[in-house]
Amino acid sequence: MTRVQLTDSEWEFIEPYLPIGEYGPYPERLRQQFEGVIWRFKTGGQWREMPAEFGAWSTVSNRFRQWRDAGVFEALLEGAIAEAAKRGDVDLSLVSVDSTTVRAHHDAAGMHMRPDALEALEKAADEAEKARQKGAVRKNKTDRAPQMIQSAKSDDAPGGGASSV
Repeated sequence: MTRVQLTDSEWEFIEPYLPIGEYGPYPERLRQQFEGVIWRFKTGGQWREMPAEFGAWSTVSNRFRQWRDAGVFEALLEGAIAEAAKRGDVDLSLVSVDSTTVRAHHDAAGMHMRPDALEALEKAADEAEKARQKGAVRKNKTDRAPQMIQSAKSDDAPGGGASSV
């Protein structure tokens, strides 16, 4: 037997947020199904692994999708925030709106390089950066600037003409 996921007071708060269809009987196991959703995301288990006490896994999964599509979880989160604000439990100084992405150094990923290979890469990166700053023309392997190359097609060929690559 799985332990109960929600207390009675928590369920009293959550129940009004769950939509009930206009037709058909009231779902008798609504609380167990909601607790099944909690179990699924709390444990990380698959829907099919759900204990039978929550109901048929397919029913709980379908109920979750219906609630997701109806915006139940967003409304529940907003309601929980509003309830906490009423009690004075909300500290807006902890709210962050900004997001930052930081790339890790290759050492942080566990990559191991020989010191000479690392130095060669750093030297090449420095040279590339200097060239970019100067606006240098990119050169090919023969250290010559790229040139226009004439096509092998002749001017007399149908639909053809000299073109550059």
